[in-house]
Amino acid sequence: TWIEKYQLYVYFGSQQQKNLEGYVGFANLPNQVYRKSVKRGFEFTLMVVGESGLGKSTMINSLFLTDLYSTDYPGPSHRIKKTVQVEQSKVLVKEGGVHLLLTIVDTPGFGDAVDNSNCWQPVTDHIDSKFEDYLNAESRVNRRQMPDNRVHCCLYFIAPSGHGLKPLDIEFMKRLHEKVNIIPLIAKADTMTPEECQQFKKQIMKEIQEHKIKIYEFPEIDDEEEMKIIRKIKDRLPLAVVGSNTIIEVSGKRVRGRQYPWGVAEVENGEHCDFTILRNMLIRTHMQDLKDVTNNVHYENYRSKKLAAVTYNGVDNNKNKGQLTKPETTDGMSPLAQMEEERREHVAKMKKMEQEMEQVFEMKVKEKLQKLKDSEAELKRRHEQMKKNLEAQHKELEEKRHQHEEEKASWEAQQRILEQQKLDASRLKQNKKVNIFIDQQ
Repeated sequence: TWIEKYQLYVYFGSQQQKNLEGYVGFANLPNQVYRKSVKRGFEFTLMVVGESGLGKSTMINSLFLTDLYSTDYPGPSHRIKKTVQVEQSKVLVKEGGVHLLLTIVDTPGFGDAVDNSNCWQPVTDHIDSKFEDYLNAESRVNRRQMPDNRVHCCLYFIAPSGHGLKPLDIEFMKRLHEKVNIIPLIAKADTMTPEECQQFKKQIMKEIQEHKIKIYEFPEIDDEEEMKIIRKIKDRLPLAVVGSNTIIEVSGKRVRGRQYPWGVAEVENGEHCDFTILRNMLIRTHMQDLKDVTNNVHYENYRSKKLAAVTYNGVDNNKNKGQLTKPETTDGMSPLAQMEEERREHVAKMKKMEQEMEQVFEMKVKEKLQKLKDSEAELKRRHEQMKKNLEAQHKELEEKRHQHEEEKASWEAQQRILEQQKLDASRLKQNKKVNIFIDQQ
């Protein structure tokens, strides 16, 4: 890898600097390649996939010691989406004069829906779109600037359930194992005992082999020491990792880890988790190999399938199968004519989609207008009903008022009659008294 070359050049440079100062020959070519590569910089795209709450953001920050996911980045509970979305974050990492443009591809919403059917489709579409962009860049006349945004590695986080892979895990890896280098990880391994973790690893690898899932294959190297390291990594797959950005003091040493009542789970302690193995593999030993496998295997497979319709005859027979033919398609069209036909079909498809969207929009507008008319009619009906009720109440009150006035007039007439009768009785009594007094005289 380029990092190994860098270390090798530094070592031999310190030993043979005096010999090479005055030496002119092709032995200086590695130094020229190294200087050119360092000047140009490096690019690496890492995809993280897994359900919410498995510590993906913390793991990425721990791996690259970069605050890629800052505190302003919303947590899983605040960014759960009904559909899977693909989000990219770029950061420029500098170390020892070497610049690395790191791109992190996150997939919020993966596995969070009730129905996760085809939730891997946005991920596969994103990977294919990056392959397509690179293929188009290679096909241009000016190929000086060809940014490599292809996904070089996919870290797939597995929930520490202890019961093997979920159907979603199996289906996702089967859909993507021929498009990207998949490295399975057991997230939050500190929630399991060492015995449970080892058993869980065996169960996962057994299911991966049963379903013929192709995870990242480490290269075969002649160096025995390097092969020992690779065998050690293979024996630890899937890697059980713990992420943390918290500094804890343990026995007078400051380490990154997680504090529990029964002790501290150290992130960089190989006896506690496989974090250091993952970090060394991604950054120190196998970053360039991941890029090479992406370019030489996954991208070439995509490129050959993409160009097969243009450069190969599609007739499936034993005689001509796999033989290179003239650059015509099965319809006898030239590649340029086929591309033009595909462009016209795409334009027609887009126009049809636009018309359908306009029809849907018009239908929605009509439904909204109809709802407004119905609402207006309902309000008018309620207004008329309230008006009729008020008129009926007013009429009833008028009748009661008339009845009350009649009863009042009748009562007043009766009162006047009673008063007249009392007055007449009083006068009659007075006259009787006068007559009696006259008779007595």
